[in-house]
Amino acid sequence: MYVRGLELVDFRSYERVVVEFGPGACVLVGANGAGKTNLVEALAYVASLESHRVATDAPLVRFGATRAVVRCAIVHDERELLVELSIEPGKANKARLGRSPVARTRDILGALKLVLFAPEDLSLIRGDPGERRRMLDELLVTRQPRFAGVRSDYDRVLKQRNALLRSAYLARKTGGSRGGDLSTLDVWDTHLAQHGAQLVRARLDLVAALAPHVAKAYASVSASRSDARIAYSPSFPVPATSSAPADLEQALMAALGESRKQEIERGVTLVGPHRDELTLTLGELPAKGYASHGESWSYALALRLAAYDLLRDDGVEPVLVLDDVFAELDVGRRERLAELVGDASQVIVTCAVDDDVPRALRGARYEVGGGEVRRG
Repeated sequence: MYVRGLELVDFRSYERVVVEFGPGACVLVGANGAGKTNLVEALAYVASLESHRVATDAPLVRFGATRAVVRCAIVHDERELLVELSIEPGKANKARLGRSPVARTRDILGALKLVLFAPEDLSLIRGDPGERRRMLDELLVTRQPRFAGVRSDYDRVLKQRNALLRSAYLARKTGGSRGGDLSTLDVWDTHLAQHGAQLVRARLDLVAALAPHVAKAYASVSASRSDARIAYSPSFPVPATSSAPADLEQALMAALGESRKQEIERGVTLVGPHRDELTLTLGELPAKGYASHGESWSYALALRLAAYDLLRDDGVEPVLVLDDVFAELDVGRRERLAELVGDASQVIVTCAVDDDVPRALRGARYEVGGGEVRRG
């Protein structure tokens, strides 16, 4: 799989730009702030319908414009598919596959399989658990797009349940001990457990498949004997004898029952996949708080390389994007990374200085600046 072409209209800093790519290494070179990351952000948005830089769509639209358009031509097994996205903050985004409109924007998921490594990924090691959950869910949806619906359903139910708990909390706080109406809480518990169990089961399977790839990638990138390990830690007791969805659903229902009093007192849902953690360790120590700067970079890179290798094992070689990565790595890590990804179907690299990119990845060169992208 590779991206053959990208067209942006009113996306970020670009009024309009068209870039023709090819398979192999493609290097985008330009000063900081020139717009390199805007290009790869657009590709990542096509792949995941999310930005790795911002939580909402509004910043993606060029100042003064009402919408942004992203068109991406993707080649897979010698067949080309055009994906078009119209991003309209405050309205429902629209999408087309092969020039035909789709009923739901998420129906384009899976058309482009892409793994992005960016400086923001350091938060996977040093940030809060939400960063790691998001990484897992993005990879889960990339492998199995149907889980976008499961994730959306869970988020919707969680929002409704939290609103109910919050209203009861506020009523109790202002109106005495009687509190608000919680008559529908049992219904929301059932829905939360149903969707949550599916999500937890899928995450458990994903982490089990990902773990050996993480260990291998970390050892390769860091040339270290430290053992990088990942494990999924649910926020509720998981049955030791079975983790089938039905058993997980029962376990989550039980946990919701046990935490109900505390949840009502605090006005928020305290158990479920939105509270789970992906634990990262180096040897016997947690990576967060103990890993050095270099170890943290190696670990973050290992997580992305592991995702890339796992997708390759699934039978589809994804596009790999390395956004401003080499400037943060020492010479040894640069060379080892280049060796690991040198045979990728397509690897798109951004950099401010040509010399930061190892020779093995100096393929097609593009100069980025002034709102334009020129083939060098």
